[in-house]
Amino acid sequence: MPQIVGLLFIIFIILIGFIFLLSFVPVGLWISAAAAGVRVGLGTLIGMRLRRVPPVKIVNPQIKAVKAGVPTSIDNLEAHYLAGGNVDRVVNALIAAQRADIPLEFERAAAIDLAGRDVLQAVQMSVNPKVIETPKVAAVAKDGIEVIAKARVTVRANIDRLVGGAGEETIIARVGEGIVTTVGSSETHKLVLENPDLISQTVLEKGLDSGTAFEILSIDIADVDIGRNIGAQLQTDQAEADKRIAQAKAEERRVMGIAREQEMKAAVQEMRAKVVESEAEVPKALAEAMRTGKIGVMDYYNLKNLVADTDMRESISKMGKPENQADFGDDKKK
Repeated sequence: MPQIVGLLFIIFIILIGFIFLLSFVPVGLWISAAAAGVRVGLGTLIGMRLRRVPPVKIVNPQIKAVKAGVPTSIDNLEAHYLAGGNVDRVVNALIAAQRADIPLEFERAAAIDLAGRDVLQAVQMSVNPKVIETPKVAAVAKDGIEVIAKARVTVRANIDRLVGGAGEETIIARVGEGIVTTVGSSETHKLVLENPDLISQTVLEKGLDSGTAFEILSIDIADVDIGRNIGAQLQTDQAEADKRIAQAKAEERRVMGIAREQEMKAAVQEMRAKVVESEAEVPKALAEAMRTGKIGVMDYYNLKNLVADTDMRESISKMGKPENQADFGDDKKK
């Protein structure tokens, strides 16, 4: 009986060890690789486990690469995975490039993937070009009319320039700049409406795809509309500004005239005050002259009679004049 218990215990330990071995060593994956003609040892699989690399993410892409005839190695795939790359996407891109007869090496594909670009999408775009639609671009011709254009740019991925090349935003910005330049150099907006392909030709001649990750195949103007009359609006705004300036200057002159008028009125009042002050000295001078004997009483009465006679003559002369002239004389006298 003790021997049977010991034998069962040994069998249990062996079973536990076998289950642990199967969980640690992917024997099923090793068998699948061997059946596909991929040589990978159990030691390599155990090493992947120790390096915390899922063997299935390395072996399955290697099986696809071998079946497709793409030259790769387990070490390269594992190194790319440890660097943070997507091994399955890189292998799929290599297979697609081989089928499309596009020269693409594993190092180049891995570099593109590590740069943050979708290498599989780039290969697909090299086979099937992509159409980029630009937003509406507003430009003004020389006659002042605004032209609003919209373009469709057909591009193909340039795999050699994917690393370090500019993206779609740069293409859209350069095409928009080309549209603005072409429309702005046109004499009238009618030329743009009659020949929209002129924009496409001018933009293509500029080589806008230099330094980008794409190759521009064609630029087609999808829509051309007429916008505002910018030239007339600018002239209207300028005329309004000139009008406001002239009004401000006229108001300034009016205010200066009013100020000058007030100054003259103050000066007249000042002169009248001096006249009144001088007239006030006349009685004093007469009194002083009579006191000192320079004039007599009869002389003083003769002077008074002369003044009264003068006032009477002035009153008689005003009786024959119109009322407005008399009032003007009175105002002048005052």
